[in-house]
Amino acid sequence: MTRHLGAGLVVGLGCVLVGCGSDDGDAGAPVVTSVVAAATSAPAGPPSTARPGVPTAGGATSSILSTGSATPTLRGLRVRLTQVGAFDQPVSVISRPGDPNGVQVVERVGRIRTLRDGAVATAPLLDMSTRTRAGGERGLLGAVFSADGSSLYVHYTDPTGTSVVDAYSMTVSGVADPSTRRQVLALPQPYPNHNGGDLAIGPDGMLYVAFGDGGAGGDPQRYSDKLNTWLGKLLRIDPRPSGSAPYVVPADNPFVGRADAKPEIWSVGLRNPWRISFDRATGDLWIADVGQNELEEVNRARAVDGAGRGVNFGWSAFEGSLRFNEDVPADGAVPPLHEYPHGELGCSVTGGVVYRGQRITALRGAYVFADYCVPGVRALDPSSPSQAVPIASGAKAIVGFGQGPDGELYAASLDGPLYRIDPS
Repeated sequence: MTRHLGAGLVVGLGCVLVGCGSDDGDAGAPVVTSVVAAATSAPAGPPSTARPGVPTAGGATSSILSTGSATPTLRGLRVRLTQVGAFDQPVSVISRPGDPNGVQVVERVGRIRTLRDGAVATAPLLDMSTRTRAGGERGLLGAVFSADGSSLYVHYTDPTGTSVVDAYSMTVSGVADPSTRRQVLALPQPYPNHNGGDLAIGPDGMLYVAFGDGGAGGDPQRYSDKLNTWLGKLLRIDPRPSGSAPYVVPADNPFVGRADAKPEIWSVGLRNPWRISFDRATGDLWIADVGQNELEEVNRARAVDGAGRGVNFGWSAFEGSLRFNEDVPADGAVPPLHEYPHGELGCSVTGGVVYRGQRITALRGAYVFADYCVPGVRALDPSSPSQAVPIASGAKAIVGFGQGPDGELYAASLDGPLYRIDPS
C-alpha cells in the first residue's frame, strides 16, 4: 500500500467538524500523555483474558431485544427527505423514553431543542452554550437520555478543549435542570480534532462514550492502540454515581483487572468514530469511523459476539482494509463491514442507525447513513454489505441521524435543516 500523508485538505466546515480527509498538517495544544477522570471501578472479578481484536462472548445483554428478522429490499428504493425544521448547526437527533410525540435536536453551539407536532419549542430543553465553544471539531457533539428518561447526558468540548461528559436530571416539565449538572468524566485532548463526541445507551442500560484518537494526522502517538488512554476508544460505564465516584465501571468490561489498561475501555482501534448506535431489534453495535486519506468505513459488532467487547477495529494498523502504520501490530484487527474510497462517493462518513420503523417496509433492517461531502442518504443491507445504495439525494452536509419514539428516522444537516425520512 502507498501511504498518502497529505497537506491537510479540509472540505468545508463540516469536514472540519468530523475530521475527514488527510489532516496531518493540523496543529494544536501540546500532546498530553495521560488522561484525567474522576472514576472508581467496581470491584473487579478475575482478570479478563480478552485482548484487542478478540471478540469475547458476553458483555451487552438485554431483555428487550426482538428477533430483528426484517430483510430490507433496497433495489430501486427511494425515500423523500421532508424538511421539518431549521436549527443552529444541528449535529444529532435524540428522543426521550416516555415522550411519544417529540424529538430533540442537538445543536453544536450548545443547545438542545425539542421538536413536537411540527413546531420547535420556544425554550430549549437545555442551554449550555456558555460551557462550550463551537468551532472546528469542537462544541456540543452528542447527547443521549438514560434508559428511563430521567437523566440527560451530553458530550462536548469545554473552552479549554477538554472533552467532557456531563449529566443532568430531567424535570417534570420535560427540560434539563441546570442546577443538577454533574461531571461524569473528562479527557484532555492533545489536538483540536478527532474528538469523537457521540454517546449511546446500550440495550444493557450502560452508557457508551466514543472518543477519537486525539487528532493531528495518522495517530502520531499511536494512542488508538494503547490501553492506558481513552483516546481512540469506545468506553462503557454505568454513569450513575456510587458514593464519591461519578460512575461505576461494569465488572464485565474486557480490561477490568489489568494493570496496564483503563478499565472503562470496551473497544479499541478507532480514528474518529462519527456516530455510534445500537440496533433496536438485535442489539448490534454500529460504528462509522472517519478515514484518513483513502477509505471510509462502517463497522458492525454483533450482539451475539459481544457487541464490540474487547474488539480492535483496526486503526491505526489499518485504514479500513489497507495497512497504514506498519509499526502498529495488526494481529486480531477486525475489518470493517463496509468501506468505500475517497472521491465521488465522498470523504467523510456520517454514521446512522438501522431502520426499525413501520412507514418504509422495504427499508426495515437496513443501516441508513451518509457522507458529509456528497449530498444524499444511503442504505446498507447488512447481509450484502459490499455496496451501499443511494436512497435520497439533495440534502447537503448531513452530520447526524436519529430515531423518533416510533422508530422513524431524521437526518441533521450542519447547514441548519432537519429532515424526516418519509416514504417517496
